[in-house]
Amino acid sequence: MKNYYLVIVINISMKNSKSLQPYIAILGIAQDGGFPQTNCYDECCHLAWENIENRRHVSCIAIIDPVSKEQWLIDATPDIKYQLKMLNDISKITNLSGVFLTHAHIGHYTGLMNFGNEAMGTKELPVFCMLKMKSFLKHNGPWNQLIKLNNIKIVETENNKLITLNERLKIKPILVPHRDEYSETVGYNIISDKTSVLYVPDIDKWHLWDLEVNDLIKKNDYAFLDGTFFKNGELNRDMGTIPHPLVHESMQHFSALSKSDKQKIHFIHFNHTNPLLQNNSVEQKEVRSKGFRISKEKQIIKL
Repeated sequence: MKNYYLVIVINISMKNSKSLQPYIAILGIAQDGGFPQTNCYDECCHLAWENIENRRHVSCIAIIDPVSKEQWLIDATPDIKYQLKMLNDISKITNLSGVFLTHAHIGHYTGLMNFGNEAMGTKELPVFCMLKMKSFLKHNGPWNQLIKLNNIKIVETENNKLITLNERLKIKPILVPHRDEYSETVGYNIISDKTSVLYVPDIDKWHLWDLEVNDLIKKNDYAFLDGTFFKNGELNRDMGTIPHPLVHESMQHFSALSKSDKQKIHFIHFNHTNPLLQNNSVEQKEVRSKGFRISKEKQIIKL
């Protein structure tokens, strides 16, 4: 009986140890306009209008530390109230420790309005961003009112400089080339003692980056990468004016990677026209058959 009791104690201890590991939760996978998208009643959005289970939120991830009871968002999307509820259901933590912004396109920062007195009324919530993004928020309403009323507190970040979240977690912004009308654009490296994650939801083209994405994939354990459009011709307009690496292009760019490195790649940030949003589509099967993965809402990545 003594030996049996000892085994039980060890197993429970191991289980609790795993549950206290930091992790990432995927709270959204769609492009800035969400899925379905405003005023789209075409076939691509039909099932999402008909059935709420088919809808997807704007791309956003959360970093959670169950030991310190801290959690941070990467981007404040138009869907933030639903995403905070999703996060609370997952983590059982009610407070938010901060928000990291990638850039000033509508799907990535406009959710900040919910921190104002009309909604959450937060007090000096840290919002981490680069210099141009900081200037944009400080000099334009309604965002500057959030600063004046101390709803948010801007924390300026620097390219490629590590930020210590706590003793278990670090994060690093990395500049990427994108349509920077109002701010620069960054991706993020999220780092624990065991795991590192690359998050780049928006970029113009891989070859325009001064870094080689294949090298970054090799150095990280997971890579959540821009999958906005699957192929040319998805839109009834010139797609050259909204450059993103097409998933077809990306799979070719990543083709020389090993099988294990390809499995690190999770495409994310899907436009409503992207067939990767359609369950069991031919395109989904193609991506998986080539060794890549497709991000899912409520997906958990242990750090």
